[in-house]
Amino acid sequence: MGRTKKVKITGKFGVRYGVKVKKMIKKIEGQKTKNCPYCLKPALRRVHSGIWECKKCGVKFAGGAYKP
Repeated sequence: MGRTKKVKITGKFGVRYGVKVKKMIKKIEGQKTKNCPYCLKPALRRVHSGIWECKKCGVKFAGGAYKP
């Protein structure tokens, strides 16, 4: 799985899916660490679409589909 400077994390898709889709995925997946708004630790994970949970303090809250 080669990656280049231009496509970065979306290099795993190769020549498939087109430029516009790859740019959107690069924008979403590029922000891997998300901070909890309650304890300020980078331990958030997405449970379902729009539902986020902190691994440290255990709080669940609603937010955006890809961004809390």
